[in-house]
Amino acid sequence: MDQQQPLAAGDPGVERRRDRRTFLVGALAGVATLGASRPARAQDRRKKADRETMPADPLAGGVGSAIAAPSAWANPVIRLVRRATLGLSDADVTAAKAMGYQGWLQYQLDYQRIDDSAVDNAVAALWPTTTQDVNTLFSLSQGTVQTAQQAAWVYRAALSKRQLYERMVEFWSDHFNIEFAKVGYLKVVDDREVIRKYALGKFADLVKASSKSAAMMAYLDQNVSRAGAPNQNYARELMELHTLGVNGGYTQDDVAELSRVLTGWTIQGRGTFTFNPALHDWGSKVVMGVAIPAGSPSLGADGIKEGEQIIDFLCNHPSTATFISTKLLKWLLTPEPTQSQINTIAGVFRATGGDLKLVVRAILNQGWVTAAPVKFKRPFHYLVSALRGSNAVITNTAAINGQLVNLGQPLYQWETPDGYPDLFEFWSGNLMPRWQVASTVANLRSGSIVVDTTPYLAGTADAAVDLISRNLFGGELDVATRANLLTYLKAGTFNETRVRETLSLAIASESFQWY
Repeated sequence: MDQQQPLAAGDPGVERRRDRRTFLVGALAGVATLGASRPARAQDRRKKADRETMPADPLAGGVGSAIAAPSAWANPVIRLVRRATLGLSDADVTAAKAMGYQGWLQYQLDYQRIDDSAVDNAVAALWPTTTQDVNTLFSLSQGTVQTAQQAAWVYRAALSKRQLYERMVEFWSDHFNIEFAKVGYLKVVDDREVIRKYALGKFADLVKASSKSAAMMAYLDQNVSRAGAPNQNYARELMELHTLGVNGGYTQDDVAELSRVLTGWTIQGRGTFTFNPALHDWGSKVVMGVAIPAGSPSLGADGIKEGEQIIDFLCNHPSTATFISTKLLKWLLTPEPTQSQINTIAGVFRATGGDLKLVVRAILNQGWVTAAPVKFKRPFHYLVSALRGSNAVITNTAAINGQLVNLGQPLYQWETPDGYPDLFEFWSGNLMPRWQVASTVANLRSGSIVVDTTPYLAGTADAAVDLISRNLFGGELDVATRANLLTYLKAGTFNETRVRETLSLAIASESFQWY
């Protein structure tokens, strides 16, 4: 973490490093103990050929699933802000306290009423590829397009006032995962027209948009599926990952039949969805008991209605309500939701026709959030929360993309269609890269991202730690961590270097790994 030259024995810098190392080793021990029963796999990538070795239930909980929140997390409003944002910020905590629990939750759910034009305009100016059409994107360097898409996502996550919306964008980006390397610029359009358009809309609209996304079709080989040679990849993932869940009641025969239903769904030109009647299987089919009579090529474009009928059926199936409700509960509330919680949210899902705003509102009720255990920040969440909590002044985020590579979660680069895991034991082994990120963020002194230490130096060491507590922890820093930070800060000269080191230790602390 330190970039200075080696120091001689007796130099004050040696003691400073020992102090920092002692603090960090304590944090490592606290987190690592929780994940000791499972090996860390943060750099693993499951190949498609290994799918059969997956656990029967991809929603199964993991190590550390029921860790109680610290007693210092006493304010239910701040508990909500922790759950509904990509990192506490003093501005969000202040706003939430002023609005109250229900007021701030509704404010975040009504995200379209939140003026985010400053962020939108900055993204469009910095990364114009995020708004360009497929013909323009096709002509550009795909590496440039990918880097811009990644940087724009980090920028939005860090600076958007629509924080709950951004959390849902992250959720659906994994749920409908698409690897950029396979589809290139098509993912830009998918992010814009599918994920971001419907992240807090109706679930059925989200599935339907995804089903006609050129990026999804290319990623799961639907574009090469045709009568006589149907490709089953998209049909399988539509059932297993997008709607019903692996235990949702379908069979391999249903997958095969659905793949026939979807023949003719393809791409034309640079990336435009089309239904091609010449590629469609017009024979009779049965999918999960739904009979589709034989058709005729004379029906032409109306053949698409077969697929649309089955997609409607899947979106409205009780298994889908249970699967999506369980997954959302795990994302927003607890790694191990109770059966009662699952039944309640599945009931809301069915009653509202999959209205995601109402489903999310039901999950984030005050009683449940206040009693919820902590969750471990995934690398993306951790990095963004460090930027938000340190009040970084951000004009561009391209330079920070590499940190997500080091942390093991480079955006749009998960190979298989299940998306990055949201399991503690998967990420608990990447503590060293997190410490490096903490040091990097705390020492951003110039360039496109700057962390200003002037406010911390304006008063005493005690006041500086209080400010760290307010900015990074919502004022709810636990006693032990506060004492350690204060001890470290007072052990040396109270100057910018010492303050940045203390800020780095706060970001690297065990307390900051959870939300």
